[in-house]
Amino acid sequence: MSTEAEETKVSILAVDDDPAVCALLKDSLSAQGYACEICPSGEKALEMLSQAAVDLVISDVKMPGISGLDLLRDVVHNHSRAAFIMVTGVDDLQVAIDAMKQGADDYLVKPFALDVLQMSVERALNKKRMQLELEQYRRSLEDMVEQRTKQLQAAMKRIELTYDETLEALGAALDLRDNETGGHSRRVSLCCLAMARVMGLPAAQLKNIARGSYLHDIGKIGIPDAILLKPGKLTPEEREVMESHVRIGYDLVCHIGFLAGAAEIVLAHQERFDGTGYPQGLVGDEIPIGARIFAVADTLDAMTSDRSYRKALSFAAAKAEIKRESGRQFDPKVVAAFLSLPETTWQEIREQAVTPRLISAGSQAGKLDLPLAA
Repeated sequence: MSTEAEETKVSILAVDDDPAVCALLKDSLSAQGYACEICPSGEKALEMLSQAAVDLVISDVKMPGISGLDLLRDVVHNHSRAAFIMVTGVDDLQVAIDAMKQGADDYLVKPFALDVLQMSVERALNKKRMQLELEQYRRSLEDMVEQRTKQLQAAMKRIELTYDETLEALGAALDLRDNETGGHSRRVSLCCLAMARVMGLPAAQLKNIARGSYLHDIGKIGIPDAILLKPGKLTPEEREVMESHVRIGYDLVCHIGFLAGAAEIVLAHQERFDGTGYPQGLVGDEIPIGARIFAVADTLDAMTSDRSYRKALSFAAAKAEIKRESGRQFDPKVVAAFLSLPETTWQEIREQAVTPRLISAGSQAGKLDLPLAA
């Protein structure tokens, strides 16, 4: 039975078709405290390597059958934890250099002195040990980076969830201020997401559209109640004050990093496709796509919701009006997306909007459980 000291010895496999060289290597290396095994061919070496790992392979270049270079390639690919020393004659120095390029850790030139053998073994083992330590460090570093990345992503998701919870509370507060439009912001956001998904917009845009449509009326917090809640028709002066809510809202959110994309929807949500809207009179594609989608969703919700001066109109009436205004108030591409969705989609949106639920946080944005095809 082997002792613990023997089990911890550095293991070396010497490969040479010359029995005298094999015997010399075994005796010398054993005397230096290494556990050395010998074999006469590359084929036998591969068999032994398949049965037990070694720390170092010392191989002659020229052997019948599998050459030293062939053995080197196998060791590099299949036994990468083993160091490799190539043994060559004086006339084969270029072969030795090529072997180093292919992954050998050192080489010996025959005939070699025993002290040269010892230095070469130590050099090869030290080089391989440093390589393995570096590889282990690299892997540890990669694992640490991966772990930190996951932690950062989780933290970002928590932060984003907190952002959206805050936005939802703010949107709900805005809706409460105008009793006629309770739940309006949520319904409009859900409608916008449904159409945006049909149009194939990317996830980043879905988030901006959800947030921008949800906060579209945030600027109304700067409008006096006497104007905001006035039951009758507004005077021209009052209308001018009311229209300023888009600028107020934009100024409130444009400097908030995660709402920068949503801010353009807040600013442009009263623009019209034909250029007759406000505040900038933008025309067609000059209007951000989120604002063009919002215009359809807002009109749909306004027409199908009760007002103090009238009862809610039917979905069919709202659909006809939106279709009629295609190319004037609304972008025809958005109208086409709206018309491609079944009425059941909008019914489900109104049902969903009754129960508070985040519509834009992370995985929620653009992943509503709605039938999005006719």
